[in-house]
Amino acid sequence: QVQLVESGGGLVQAGGPLRLSCAASGRTSSTGAMGWFRQAPGKERDFVAAISWIADNTYYADYADAVKGRFTISRDHAKKKVYLQMNSLKPEDTAEYYCAASTYSWGASVPTRAANYEYWGQGTQVTVSS
Repeated sequence: QVQLVESGGGLVQAGGPLRLSCAASGRTSSTGAMGWFRQAPGKERDFVAAISWIADNTYYADYADAVKGRFTISRDHAKKKVYLQMNSLKPEDTAEYYCAASTYSWGASVPTRAANYEYWGQGTQVTVSS
């Protein structure tokens, strides 16, 4: 069992930055993946970014087209945390952001579907004003 807790959401002006954090606890894995998804009211839960790893110095990342060049996902192995640095935020980025984790050994691939993930956090709201 893995528990995930997101933090860092809030209200930010368009063009500004925001950094989300996801802290993992419980039975974590030395291999697997963690990702970020977002969901706006009345819309699907969409992939944002994810990172997979085999070992501490071997990792792979992928991003949704809508956030490429603006968002960066990173992992702190020692702290068991994953971060999502969001820059140049747009009103279209407004959504509930969810952290997710998978214990599967993805290797060089990065899971981008919600169904790929076993564990989910409670979500954190990000609101971008225009």
